[in-house]
Amino acid sequence: MDLVLVAGDQFDGAVPSPESERIVYGTLLKLAQTGARVVVISGNHDNPRKLAALDPLLEIAGVTVASEVRRPNEGGVKRITTRSDEKAVIALLPFLSKRKVVRAQALMEEDADRHQVEYADRCRRIVERLCEPFGDDTVNLVVAHLTVLGARAGGGERGAHILDYYVPATIFPSNAHYVALGHLHGSQSVPFGVPVRYSGPPFALDFGEKQEEHSVLIVDVEAGSGAKVRRVPITGGRRLRTIRGSRAELEVQAGTTGDDYLRVFVEEALAPGEADDIRDLFPNAVDVIVRPREKSEGREPSPPSPPDGDPATLFDKYLEERNIPSTELSRFFKELLESHYEGEL
Repeated sequence: MDLVLVAGDQFDGAVPSPESERIVYGTLLKLAQTGARVVVISGNHDNPRKLAALDPLLEIAGVTVASEVRRPNEGGVKRITTRSDEKAVIALLPFLSKRKVVRAQALMEEDADRHQVEYADRCRRIVERLCEPFGDDTVNLVVAHLTVLGARAGGGERGAHILDYYVPATIFPSNAHYVALGHLHGSQSVPFGVPVRYSGPPFALDFGEKQEEHSVLIVDVEAGSGAKVRRVPITGGRRLRTIRGSRAELEVQAGTTGDDYLRVFVEEALAPGEADDIRDLFPNAVDVIVRPREKSEGREPSPPSPPDGDPATLFDKYLEERNIPSTELSRFFKELLESHYEGEL
């Protein structure tokens, strides 16, 4: 293994816990100790300023961090020579929020479709500049954290950062050997003339994600030839699972869930203190939610699901239900939401 690419979102938030930092940085260092060069870009969940502060230390250990978009000669392009003397050129595109592309005044006054066009065009020009050093005798790679049109969401992403901010696959050059993407949680390929792939996370990040097989992607490529991509399933780790039922139904399931982390829906009213009994039955329960069934005409319909949608979508629904003029208020809310996610509040 010559090179490890991590396409963003090392963490789930801008202020990770010490334990999260220990796991992430320890893993990056272990990967570098194998002799591989490790290249990491920041995602929308990460704090780019914190990653930038640690960059000099990580670089000593063989881990390159691109915390923000830079010019090719200022860190936007990484060149490496592999142990087999293969030369690789890596264009690095960390997460770029629309706020940093479209001015605040334009966000409040112009049409949203125009913002999208401006965002996609700016990303295209950045990628074009970053990929200028690609040559016929080098392995040409792009690592980017963004949403590409035609890809599907995995279920656990923050919609404020995936619904409005997308680009077509045509922004990538035809002489790229491989485009490694982060941002969307479903492992998938995006149709294009060269391989454009989301590897997806190595494990489920929240209970909103669809249950699917998690994996890493192994890419074999040489200058002058096409990339061969293998998907390797990850069998370790602990699953996230949702279980539901009355107290009696849940008691039957006790001891059958292994070491899975659980979200438990109790479908009947509980007396004070009985929720603790449920937690005793399921020590790995992350959340216990009491949601009694509603009886109607002798039938017991399934309990309602948790609110469907990201915070921005739910806020828009709230404004609509209360007949509150929503255009400017909705945009302002999204701006605050983005600032929160990026650790700027």
